[in-house]
Amino acid sequence: MNLASLDLNLLVALDALVSEAHVGRAARKVGLSQPAMSHALARLRELMGDPLLVRAGTRMELTPRAQLLRAPLAQALDQVRGLFVAERFDPATAQRRFVLMMPDLVADLMMPALMARLGVEAPGVRLDLVPFRGPATMTEDFARGLDLILACLPDAFPGFHRQRLYGDSDVLAVRRDHPLGTRLSKLPVFLEARHVAVVCDGAREDMIDAWLRREGVTRRIALTVPSYLQALRMAARTDLVAFVPGRLVAALSGALGLIAVPPPLDPGTDEQFMFHPTRAQVDAGSTWLRHHVLAAVKELDAQPDRPRRRVA
Repeated sequence: MNLASLDLNLLVALDALVSEAHVGRAARKVGLSQPAMSHALARLRELMGDPLLVRAGTRMELTPRAQLLRAPLAQALDQVRGLFVAERFDPATAQRRFVLMMPDLVADLMMPALMARLGVEAPGVRLDLVPFRGPATMTEDFARGLDLILACLPDAFPGFHRQRLYGDSDVLAVRRDHPLGTRLSKLPVFLEARHVAVVCDGAREDMIDAWLRREGVTRRIALTVPSYLQALRMAARTDLVAFVPGRLVAALSGALGLIAVPPPLDPGTDEQFMFHPTRAQVDAGSTWLRHHVLAAVKELDAQPDRPRRRVA
């Protein structure tokens, strides 16, 4: 049978006929006139090669074929109706898995607050963090598997909607007893120091070095690492200087024994953005997760601790 030539309204009429076993009651059930339902029955008989409904004395009876159709037909119509009903997402019972990509500095700041929120409201939801890839190394297949991207690269991911998360300012992170200490806020001392740079996957250099070069300054890099957390750990255990986002220093300064020193040149505000796939714009689960990411950011903004800066 060619489905393109089938009037799907006949399935609604057939469902009423097999459930009521009566032309008049079936017509009233779906809002048709009795002649219209009789016409639909005639078409169905022709299509299916079966009388479906036959007279037995003063009443009508279903044929064996019609009786067999009752359950699968009702199930099929329910599935068709479901195609036009928005998907529900119940966090309390959901077992959904979300895949997120973000740099380590964002994960270290965001995930504790986000997991605390989700643990209460959605204990069955699982978040999978994958290593960050820059736009240069992002493939279409990889991007299709992502539910959220958090990154400081505006408009860098085609096929994704962008929303601002938060702003941050860079500081110099050094160990508390660093020999240069607060004097690093002076440009000559800054240039004298040995630095650890963060070069992420797909990048050629630390973003801060590209900005410094435009300002006519080149710092003395002694070590490159692929993540901000590694840079901070190196700064905590050596005399290296890390030029990193201030929120991360604030979160880890106590545990790592770091202080934040204002840089001699201010690069301004770094902005982190949240990207979600265009296809998930109205998806209930994606909408729910994005709401909680934004709420976790507000919790970060409400925290009193900020980078402890020492000034000369």
